[in-house]
Amino acid sequence: MASILRVNTLTDASSNNSIATSFIFGGTGKSWINMSGESTISTRDSFNVASIADRGTGLYTQNFTSNMTNDDFAGSGSAQAVYQDVDGRNRMMVGDAISTSAANVNTFDTGGSADDVGMVSSVVHGDLA
Repeated sequence: MASILRVNTLTDASSNNSIATSFIFGGTGKSWINMSGESTISTRDSFNVASIADRGTGLYTQNFTSNMTNDDFAGSGSAQAVYQDVDGRNRMMVGDAISTSAANVNTFDTGGSADDVGMVSSVVHGDLA
């Protein structure tokens, strides 16, 4: 039999620090992934990610296990070369909500060209359906 714990506020054992459960629910990442974007893409670790798709050089799709309420969620992340970047270019990651079930994760070099990189991290904030 399942149980439900209903509380408005969580506090530490000494009651010095407390936080509303609504703040925790609204402020936590609803999906995240750490993946390799080079050669054959692969997930190192993730939460609420059913699969990733390779759409071309530096272009990926993060498909959610559990959908978001709408496609107005926020995505952010980072991209970097796993080994020292010999060409001296920095990398950036752009998250793009495309539907309630997925977000695009795109990585670029400083020249604005799509670029595969070894370390891609993405997190999504919003409301789960």
